[in-house]
Amino acid sequence: MGRRRSRFNLGLTLTMSMYHGILELPWWGYVMVALGLTHITIAAVTIYLHRHQAHRAIELHFLPALFFRSWLWLTTGMTTKKWTAIHRKHHALVDREGDPHSPQTLGLKKVLREGAELYRAAGKDPEIIEAYGYGTPTDWLERKIFEPHDRIGIFMMLAIDIVLFGPIGLTIWAVQMAWIPIFAAGIVNGIGHWSGYRNFETADASTNFAPWGVLIGGEELHNNHHAFASSARFSSKSWEFDVGWLYIRGLAAMRLAKVKKLAPVPYYDHAKAMVDLDTLSAVISGRFHVMADYAKHVIKQVHREEVKNAGVAGRKVLKPTRALLVKEQSLMDEKQRTLLQTCLQHSAALAEVYEFRQQLQQIFSERSATPERLLLQLQEWCRRAEATGIAALEDFAISMRCYSLVRA
Repeated sequence: MGRRRSRFNLGLTLTMSMYHGILELPWWGYVMVALGLTHITIAAVTIYLHRHQAHRAIELHFLPALFFRSWLWLTTGMTTKKWTAIHRKHHALVDREGDPHSPQTLGLKKVLREGAELYRAAGKDPEIIEAYGYGTPTDWLERKIFEPHDRIGIFMMLAIDIVLFGPIGLTIWAVQMAWIPIFAAGIVNGIGHWSGYRNFETADASTNFAPWGVLIGGEELHNNHHAFASSARFSSKSWEFDVGWLYIRGLAAMRLAKVKKLAPVPYYDHAKAMVDLDTLSAVISGRFHVMADYAKHVIKQVHREEVKNAGVAGRKVLKPTRALLVKEQSLMDEKQRTLLQTCLQHSAALAEVYEFRQQLQQIFSERSATPERLLLQLQEWCRRAEATGIAALEDFAISMRCYSLVRA
């Protein structure tokens, strides 16, 4: 029996070594194939699962939607309902207890190393799936093929890779299987809530981390996404590149996709002479842009002037606090809060513009007030800001009259 098994294994090895697959490529060809196949998977995740299913930012024609669903079944074993539910819960409880994969609560190492395991664990909780998995496909394919046989697709992909590329197909398949756990479940969910730059001071710890765009499909612009979760485009600055958005534009040009939602884009309508309900609507829907402008044109400018006019001792107090003056309070630790308070006690001008910042945020966070009441609060804020005698704050308050929005 042992000899028969040995002869069988030897024969299998010889057969595999003689078989080169349908496609024979140079070594770099296999590398390009592996990268191309994994890139299709990343595109499927960001376009179909993330922007189409989880956030309804785009509509997809039946054909690309079917292709993406089938491809994800072959390369990840993920079902639409589970992925969508887990991601929606992440947004509902972002960086708080209950977030399925936050490095702020679970630790960066755990999310980087066990990102896929965290997804699988959350996917086994029927309460999460029921509460957050609404609106996902429930057709015959989902019920009879994709959901009950989520592992069959993975082994079908293995067979396809070996038939096409021979023994090297096993390596290509292994790269495919590792790509999403490493880059999406690990890096995006880990680094994307730990380290990088922030365009917008959201209440969570989300960050943007370039230059991973081609590898992660635009998902590296994570802070932008958390600021405007329902936007089909993740890029915000002119120099940011969202390759997923590029593909969506291509699909839209072929009438295979339709963009439903985009982040608001601010502009100044200089014909406006007063703060009205249109202004209120614009600043509330574009509140992250407003606060980013306030940080840039008011707080940072006043901080620069205060540091310039301070003595040696004053500069030691003020210089380290520039970033803290615009940082979301809930993300500060005790040491940072103490440094900030020391800074505000040292500079009356910074204390005043910081207080106006908090008041403006309070207007944006009102949930029960009527539009008329919020308008009165915004008008009063602008009136008091213009009377402070702080030039940067006065200019900002005046510019609020012209604030309006367009959709790009």
